[in-house]
Amino acid sequence: MGRRMWDVGRETMKPKASRAAFGEAIEELGAKNTNIVVLDADLRESTKTGAFAKKFPERAFEFGIAEANMIGAGVGLALAGKVPFVCSFACFITGRFDQIKVSLCYSRAAVHVIGTHGGIAVGADGYSQQGLEDLALMRSLPHMLVLQPADEIETKAATQYLTSHKGPSYMRLTRHNLHPVNKDSYRFIPGKGVILSEGKDVTLVASGGTVKPALDAAEALAQAGKSAQVINIHTLKPIDTELLAEAARKTRRLVTIEDHTIYGGLGGAVAEALSETNPVPIKRIGLTDFGESGETDELLEKHGLSSRRIADQVLEFLKRLV
Repeated sequence: MGRRMWDVGRETMKPKASRAAFGEAIEELGAKNTNIVVLDADLRESTKTGAFAKKFPERAFEFGIAEANMIGAGVGLALAGKVPFVCSFACFITGRFDQIKVSLCYSRAAVHVIGTHGGIAVGADGYSQQGLEDLALMRSLPHMLVLQPADEIETKAATQYLTSHKGPSYMRLTRHNLHPVNKDSYRFIPGKGVILSEGKDVTLVASGGTVKPALDAAEALAQAGKSAQVINIHTLKPIDTELLAEAARKTRRLVTIEDHTIYGGLGGAVAEALSETNPVPIKRIGLTDFGESGETDELLEKHGLSSRRIADQVLEFLKRLV
């Protein structure tokens, strides 16, 4: 197997959902920056912003099930000099696409949209609660920064960055726990992917909750005699075209892995980035249909997102290219 860069320090950390890491980060940052305000739509306990609301009640706003109003209020607060985070499930908040497009992005307001419960890993709540198209929607909007952190460290670092970002942003978070993949010394740089494991036969490109399964799949591939490089793309827009081009030149084959539809998400972003400058074969692993209800591990296995299924699909992909 290739040289791994993600081991040091990660064993001391416990798995944590990125929504929980965000909740901790925004509470801590709120004590340092009195301009930070948090807006929720009847899901404060689920978005993990309850601690912020309890500590700073004058800066926490509850809108009920009125996400459109919440987004509009967030824009007004941003234009008045505040740093608003508007929070809901990814599927609900992107259902207010018109407001995000016209009120938020058109005005280039520095509103930070937080979409939790991304992907089929949400589990038993089923498709109506699973955000599977949110990244595609957010990527389509001018001026929108699109983030999907892979663990607690990256989530907290990205949240801190957003407090000073001068424009609209969308950050996608998970309900399920994520195993740590980054070192304690990790530094978040927007728009710059991270090589977590070196390899020469194929590059696995993952984001958010699929990063750790991709690393595990790389270990399984090593047992099968294949050396896989693993890249964490935490910023889907703007995506790190330079790093992807280097990977394309190095391994000549890429596989994208995402808990999201393959249409317009990570797979689409990578294909777009390489199509004009470094076209190579790309296998996209992700959703091609609606989600469904089930246990998280069962859903990931069924839809090809477990580490075992990822490794099997990569091997089949490489076999076809021989």
